[in-house]
Amino acid sequence: MNTAAIRHTSKLAASVVANNAAAAAASATATTPGAVVAGARTLATVTDAPVRHYGGLKDQDRIFQNAYMRHDHLLKGAKARGDWHRTKDILLKGHDWIIDQMKKSGMRGRGGAGFPSGLKWSFMNKPGWEKDGRPRYLVINADEGEPGTCKDREIMRGDPHKLVEGCLVAGRAMNANAAYIYIRGEFYLEAAHLQEAINEAYKEGLIGKNACGSGYDFDVYVHKGAGAYICGEETALIESLEGKQGKPRLKPPFPADVGLFGCPTTVANVETVAAAPTIMRRGPEWFAGFGRDKNQGTKLFAISGHVNYPCVVEEEMSIPLKELIEKHCGGVRGGWDNLLGIVPGGSSVPILPKHKCEDVLMDFDSLRDAQSSLGTGAVIVMDKSTDVVQAIARFVSRRIEV
Repeated sequence: MNTAAIRHTSKLAASVVANNAAAAAASATATTPGAVVAGARTLATVTDAPVRHYGGLKDQDRIFQNAYMRHDHLLKGAKARGDWHRTKDILLKGHDWIIDQMKKSGMRGRGGAGFPSGLKWSFMNKPGWEKDGRPRYLVINADEGEPGTCKDREIMRGDPHKLVEGCLVAGRAMNANAAYIYIRGEFYLEAAHLQEAINEAYKEGLIGKNACGSGYDFDVYVHKGAGAYICGEETALIESLEGKQGKPRLKPPFPADVGLFGCPTTVANVETVAAAPTIMRRGPEWFAGFGRDKNQGTKLFAISGHVNYPCVVEEEMSIPLKELIEKHCGGVRGGWDNLLGIVPGGSSVPILPKHKCEDVLMDFDSLRDAQSSLGTGAVIVMDKSTDVVQAIARFVSRRIEV
């Protein structure tokens, strides 16, 4: 074979080897997940999508801007923070619109059960409700007797007008005639601030006859409880409002059919109702933009126990529990390694051991999957010095009725 033929054969062999190598690489790409050939275009995968991080709520997105009582709690200060802005327009849009906005927002009750608020608010508006001559009532559960829970207290003390306006908006959604705010008897200052706000609202024509000039009549009353833990249950609360001993009623009938004084009634939580006007003004899409699907919005968390700085803070739903504690409370006393367990939602929910606290999210579904519950959002942190049995016994002792 001459020199030219040898060179031609060598080039042919090199070409075959190169082609085989390319084919092998292509085959590996097709059969091996994640394998990429340089210069080749590939399709995006689920793992390529950016992971959404929850938490870090900005100040301008906080609904309760005076929870720490740093500003005026009276009407002038409330209006400066945006309360009572174009409330008449909200009322004139009607009950169907308000309920639809609440449903779109994804708001779930902040009292512990997590029932969809928009759906609950619609129960009193059954077909033919207009023909029912009975009065209709909204009852606000402000008893807050769950150990570790103190979020509603901050609203009534620092942002009482938010609750009063919320009662008006929620009452319009249910076509209610009046709201009764059943407040824990020990909340003396909170009850005083709330009554002060109600008096101001009446004086300015914001509630009462022709509320806000809308043609809708709506009254608001404050009723002080007597320290019974059981009155946190809605029908026991209604019994107490009627002047009876606070004992739960048999269901059915449900309060939406036969409630306060035998009339249609909806019982709602302070935080849920107080957030409603802001949702109406800023839009349900804004509220639904926080948190995971079916766990939308912002939430007040009351954090206590073995942390460096106990506090009540409003944060985005689905924020990691560990981040919530480290960012707003300065971490666990003695460091995260000193953590024993955490009660994530008030003393009625199961304790999370440390290993579950590492990556659990603070929302209804994540805590349910972790065999606990969001409850009221009352986070009680326990370090390794805690006697768990003694702690549980103390929780239970707070509920014993003599």
